[in-house]
Amino acid sequence: MKGFVAALWVEGLKARRSRVPPLTAGAISLGPLVGGLFMVILKDPERAQSMGLLSQKAQLVGVADWPTYLDLIAQIAGVGGLLVFAFAMAWAFGRESADRTAKEWFAVPTSRGTVVAAKFVVVAVWVAALAALLLLLGFAIGAAVGLPGWSPALGWRGAANIAAAGGLTFAVGTPVAFFASAGRGYLAGLGWALLTLVLAQVAGALGWGGWFPWSVPALFAEVAGERVEQVGPHSYVAVALACAAGVAATVWWWRHADHTR
Repeated sequence: MKGFVAALWVEGLKARRSRVPPLTAGAISLGPLVGGLFMVILKDPERAQSMGLLSQKAQLVGVADWPTYLDLIAQIAGVGGLLVFAFAMAWAFGRESADRTAKEWFAVPTSRGTVVAAKFVVVAVWVAALAALLLLLGFAIGAAVGLPGWSPALGWRGAANIAAAGGLTFAVGTPVAFFASAGRGYLAGLGWALLTLVLAQVAGALGWGGWFPWSVPALFAEVAGERVEQVGPHSYVAVALACAAGVAATVWWWRHADHTR
């Protein structure tokens, strides 16, 4: 237990001193800001056009209210979060190889499995903080825009949807840790994240999104229509299997790989 706490403290310290967490926070913050801009335009398209926010040929479809805006924020967590959260995962597991400091971890009496567990916990906290930022910023911007249709029940439902979408996105992102580790850097992990994002679009277009783990967060956020028509128990099983496979593969690699180079 002491070894895990020490590893967790070290990983947390590295994250706090890095510029990557603020960068991911800035990236995820763009979603509510852009969503708020869309709501401003939808509230008064003619005024937005006169201010130069909307061209004469552009058309936006939707309603400027809280349900629409909170659904948009959940979709950002399910789609945009796939890349932002993957960046956090790739940094946490690829940093030592990129900086050629991986072997330093093994100068201390801490098992490799414990190191991996500490990294996953730090990334999980990191992702939870990003999801909380997304939610709070979304609430603040929605209130500033003056969107109609607010209710406490709606706020709780929106928060639950955003948290669930973020959790699903984190779960399907665990293989990024394996590819960042095995690829000895960030690029392999980010490349895998981009590939799964493309394949998720293809699977969704073919009607197989509910069976493809990396499509599930976006479908849960109702990017492609009603959730009940897209996502079922088999979808969550697929996500759980992808998450378990990513964790198991990462632990296996850290235990058997040669970290002296």
